[in-house]
Amino acid sequence: QPFQDQERIRCSFVLNLKAYNNDRFEATLQVQSQRPVFDSNYDSPVLNFLDKDIVFTYQEFQPLFFNRASFESNLVSLISFYAYIILSIDADSFALYGGNPYLEQALQIVNIAQTSSQSGWKPSDGTRNRFWLIDSMRSNSFREYRQTLYAYHREGLDQMTQTPEEGKSAIMKALQQLEPLYQRRPNAFLLQMFFDVKVDEIVNIFSEGPAVDFDQTEAILRKIAPFFTTRWKQIKA
Repeated sequence: QPFQDQERIRCSFVLNLKAYNNDRFEATLQVQSQRPVFDSNYDSPVLNFLDKDIVFTYQEFQPLFFNRASFESNLVSLISFYAYIILSIDADSFALYGGNPYLEQALQIVNIAQTSSQSGWKPSDGTRNRFWLIDSMRSNSFREYRQTLYAYHREGLDQMTQTPEEGKSAIMKALQQLEPLYQRRPNAFLLQMFFDVKVDEIVNIFSEGPAVDFDQTEAILRKIAPFFTTRWKQIKA
């Protein structure tokens, strides 16, 4: 669907070349995106993902075309795939499961790319690759991740300017929704991805503004995101 100028998503793709041989390149790709917060000048980070398994061929002045029905090049498929992931996460943050149409487009890219010899598109290519990213985001087993995206941003952050205490309470409730996901899948790919991008923001939110009872939420965070325990200790609610 067409987007208005004000709906454009702030995002970045950082391609870090590690090696090359003629027209073959090996690289990492850092994909980041942000989402505006209602009635503020603040953009909330929603995605910060590092793809370490990037290999593609490219010749100078080679045209790049996106074809929904066929595999044109790995570089085109990579950029297109992450563009749809960005769109899906952004849409999920504004409407519950609003990103479904974009996830289906991303899945189609994965399915077509699997017919190539390129790595990162198949389940056998690792545990945290493009296949597992789209598989997890579409799976009902990880539904709390997408539910939290909506509740955290639309019901929480978007209320912070006008009613900060209610906004904080909604954010705490949203974070607590992730506990059942942790109980089922303690090493869930999406849990790590969520907190990688949100840890600084969470610490800042609950260290400033009106005080709220954060003890229960902090205990849950230490349980489900123990890799950031030192950061949770910095919160001064």
